[in-house]
Amino acid sequence: MYGLIGKMRAARGQRDAVMDVLRASTGALPGCLSYIIARDPADADAIWVTEVWTDAESHKASLQLPEVQAAIAKARPFIAGFEFQVETHPVGGFGLADGKTD
Repeated sequence: MYGLIGKMRAARGQRDAVMDVLRASTGALPGCLSYIIARDPADADAIWVTEVWTDAESHKASLQLPEVQAAIAKARPFIAGFEFQVETHPVGGFGLADGKTD
């Protein structure tokens, strides 16, 4: 499995608008096992996104989907920037199948 944990910054006062776009565009994405959008309780403009994919290729391919491209275009005016993104290799947990490969 392939995971990403990222923190993005919405333009001041636009966090809910960005989260609305993210929620509306994260339906059945091929290869996406989990896509969690969260508010940062200590920062009114920060959004955390935690993703789990079957593999990195599925994530990369999702960025080319017309609905994802449309969501990016719709949210772009409300996004101030991306603070960081960390890649992970999930191995399982509540809601995910066991990722053992051996």
